[in-house]
Amino acid sequence: MTSNLTFAPPIGGFQEIDGRRVYLHRSGSGGPAVVFLPGASAVGLDYFGVQQQVSEFTTAVVYDRGGSGYSDPLPQPRTAAAVATQLRELLRAQHIPGPYVLAAHSLGGFFAHRFAQLYPQDVAGLVWLDALHHRWDDFMPPEASLGATEQQAPDLAQLRLMVPELRATYAESLADYPERLRQPLLEAKVSDGWLLAGAAERCGLVDLAAELRAGPALPGVPLIALTVAQGPQEPKARLDAAVVDAVSGGEQRFITDTYHHRLCFDRPDAVVQAIRDVIDQVGRP
Repeated sequence: MTSNLTFAPPIGGFQEIDGRRVYLHRSGSGGPAVVFLPGASAVGLDYFGVQQQVSEFTTAVVYDRGGSGYSDPLPQPRTAAAVATQLRELLRAQHIPGPYVLAAHSLGGFFAHRFAQLYPQDVAGLVWLDALHHRWDDFMPPEASLGATEQQAPDLAQLRLMVPELRATYAESLADYPERLRQPLLEAKVSDGWLLAGAAERCGLVDLAAELRAGPALPGVPLIALTVAQGPQEPKARLDAAVVDAVSGGEQRFITDTYHHRLCFDRPDAVVQAIRDVIDQVGRP
């Protein structure tokens, strides 16, 4: 298996937390700071394009949680509390003051939710980028349940067979990136280590949902959910509607012209506008 340590990030750097290096790249200034929480198999630099636009009006942070991307390896899967605690320590070590706007994509929604449960005073607002929620199984058919998704996680042999298709997919997604970022990131994303890390994170979904169910509800902060769906009757649309309805002042916006994994690549305008609107609701420090 190729180690994460084989690859040097083309931009950004590391912060040591509990003896392990955590990768981050920060840009911009001011507050509230916006922190992007990647989905499974995604890494912080997948959100580089939207980060650069957000950094024009506030501090924007992308990072790789421990065990993924450029960060040092850690046993997977991890608890949501472990991920949230590490993120808070990272932000404090970097002297990035809260409260934060958490922009969470896909699996990142679990970790943003846990962060908000553990540190509600550190959360100014939430931007749900087609994110997961612990009530997933209440809305999805059995074949799309969290448990079924865990069972479908590929092994290394299967992942290697998928590399040509994954390389083409990633190359298309990263096509507009500067070459100094695009090529190194593409090579790392199809490496054994990174592919296995993404698959491993999908093996703990049921436990993560249970962990969140045992905690408190989301705090009453501004929340905008971007839902990739064709209409309000789709299961994911109904789930996001329930998330939005559970907080005061929540809002759901439909994105119909892209796919779940391409949201930030195809519709950076919608992502940046949602972040700006949450910040406007929060107000500036």
